[in-house]
Amino acid sequence: MRGSWENTAPGLGWLAILRLGLVQAALGSIVVLTTSTLNRVMVVELALAATIPGLLVGLHYGVQISRPLWGHGSDRGGSRTRWIVGGVLLLALSGTAASATTLLFSSNFWLAISLAVLSFLGIGIGIGAAGTSLLALLASRTAVHRKPTAATIVWMMMIAGIVVTAIVSGAWLDPFSFSRLIMVTAIAGAIAFLMTCLAIWNVEKSTIPVEGPPTPQRLGFRESLTATWADRDARLFTVFVFISMLAYSTQDLILEPFGGLLFGLTPGETTQISGLQHSGILLGMALVGVLGSMFAKKKPMIIKGFIFFGCIGSAIALCGLSLSAMLSPLWPLKANIFLLGFANGVFAVAAIGAMMMLASGGDGASEGIRMGVWGAAQAVSFGLGGFLGTVAIDITRALTGDTPLSFAVVFGLEAGLFLLAAAIALLIKTPGQSRAADMPSAYAIPAE
Repeated sequence: MRGSWENTAPGLGWLAILRLGLVQAALGSIVVLTTSTLNRVMVVELALAATIPGLLVGLHYGVQISRPLWGHGSDRGGSRTRWIVGGVLLLALSGTAASATTLLFSSNFWLAISLAVLSFLGIGIGIGAAGTSLLALLASRTAVHRKPTAATIVWMMMIAGIVVTAIVSGAWLDPFSFSRLIMVTAIAGAIAFLMTCLAIWNVEKSTIPVEGPPTPQRLGFRESLTATWADRDARLFTVFVFISMLAYSTQDLILEPFGGLLFGLTPGETTQISGLQHSGILLGMALVGVLGSMFAKKKPMIIKGFIFFGCIGSAIALCGLSLSAMLSPLWPLKANIFLLGFANGVFAVAAIGAMMMLASGGDGASEGIRMGVWGAAQAVSFGLGGFLGTVAIDITRALTGDTPLSFAVVFGLEAGLFLLAAAIALLIKTPGQSRAADMPSAYAIPAE
């Protein structure tokens, strides 16, 4: 049985995990230019309606509902590396093409829109193919006790990629011109692609899944998807991901307006509180990574505890914001937002760690499609979250005519979603709780 596997190691070492974190950083570096920077350019420099970039960004989330298809392809293809490299290449090319459409809007609006739609479709597919396959590779080749820390490393490196790209590209974009935007985006894409190729080179070939040599996926896409959905814990986790990420993202577009309208903060000050929130997120992620590495080997259930208390902490922080809407400007807003970020960071990275655990809990050949199903749920909830948050504020303000009450209601609803997510998390069995006998018969692979 060993044969061609005798020169490989069972599982990823820390250096290999760091290298895969560089791939996630590359993904983040391209995404920040195509969602944040390009969004601003379309609204300010091109004077387009904010709805246009909003719909384009929503499109890149919406197309990621196809993640199960890409995940299944990497399960059957025998090489996740090809999907990761190909996805990043498509993402880099599509991001550059999206930037290039800015040259067309003034001369041919409908051609520019058509090309922008195609570009953002490519962005979504590239993220889905590369991101799903990357997480599937991590899930199958990382020892269980290392998964919480691996999730922390990968996600913190993605944030680092976003921050570094934003700072460096921001400096190179001035004095601004559309041609300079295209050049910066193209260079960032080329660097991200080369970094991906170097980072992932030989990682997959030099390791095998922690459970042994990889099992080939012999089920078709529909059968594999049905088998995944037949697994009680995979199904529950999909619902958990959708609800928790909906709660997580709903405050994205309303938090800074909240600080300005009710606390009288300037644009610079609201940007600072956003940075404070992200500082809390990083601290929460780091805590999960450190404690996970210390205790997960002996107590794998700790990851479930992080998810539960992260969701509860997020709900408490949102209840505080709901109360602060009625007590502004006396409420300690900065401390409240830091607490929200910290709890968000704990729950988010713990959920990724649990995702990696559950992905390898099936038949040994379904990590890709499982990650695809959960990635699709996350992408759809992210796409809906920011939009629904703004809609909910507008509707409650129209019905009540009371801005503080409107924010209080919406933050309260978000807290309720986090409480619901915490309750669902308690029902999910982690691999330490589950037994192979619990797996549905649909996962059985027929013998050759």
